[in-house]
Amino acid sequence: MIAHGSAASAVMSAAEAAPGISLGEVMAQSELQVRLDRKYLLSGPDFARLAFRLAGELNVLDIDGRRSFAYESRYFDTPARQTYREHLAGRRDRFKVRTRSYVDSGETIFEVKLETPDGGTDKRRFPHPPEDRDRLTERAHRHLQSTLTAAGRRVPLDLGPSCSTAYQRSTFVAVDGSTRITCDHDLVCSNDGASVSALRDHVLVEVKSATAPSFVDGALAELDVEQISISKYCVGVALLHPDLPSDPWNSVLGRYFGRQGRLAAA
Repeated sequence: MIAHGSAASAVMSAAEAAPGISLGEVMAQSELQVRLDRKYLLSGPDFARLAFRLAGELNVLDIDGRRSFAYESRYFDTPARQTYREHLAGRRDRFKVRTRSYVDSGETIFEVKLETPDGGTDKRRFPHPPEDRDRLTERAHRHLQSTLTAAGRRVPLDLGPSCSTAYQRSTFVAVDGSTRITCDHDLVCSNDGASVSALRDHVLVEVKSATAPSFVDGALAELDVEQISISKYCVGVALLHPDLPSDPWNSVLGRYFGRQGRLAAA
């Protein structure tokens, strides 16, 4: 269910005002499976100002009249949180393994998300049985093996279900197809019966394009909104496991998520 705070209201207002396009049009114009991502956290008023500046330059994903969609992701990691710690350390060839469920349609995909040498993102995905969203099937294991081997990485032997994230998303696409913008709010992170809510008062805006910066990044710069480096998975792990180190995200976690960070051991 969508929470009607200022962040959610700002996103919904912008989505209602923009021309709608179908999922097929989004994929044809701006699939961007290999891309550069930039992330920003905006308050509701700042997002409203961004939407005003970009009015007429964006379309919005519309499926059967719906413009806000529920997503759920289950991440897989080792007991020692290898993928979390690789992100923490800034490893350039890091990866994430997850299933993503599109709650409104009932579809699930399996995805390996690779960091590219130039700092971009390369996603390798295929359909996954919804009933198996909390486990890696044999097909998923084969896909993971081939993808990581090609990237020069070994598959961890002890991958298992880790943090889950659930949130609401609206997706905007530049009229010329050059840029896609995902806007996430009302994030809930959970694992082993524990859960924590976040992004009630802010929107996580991800700007995705083949090259950077885009006109959207320019508009954000004019609004004095700074780019951040963080992921929903890392936010979830840090919030659910406050004993773990969380630098270099401590300032973001403290400012936007109320989390007192810990430094990694020297």
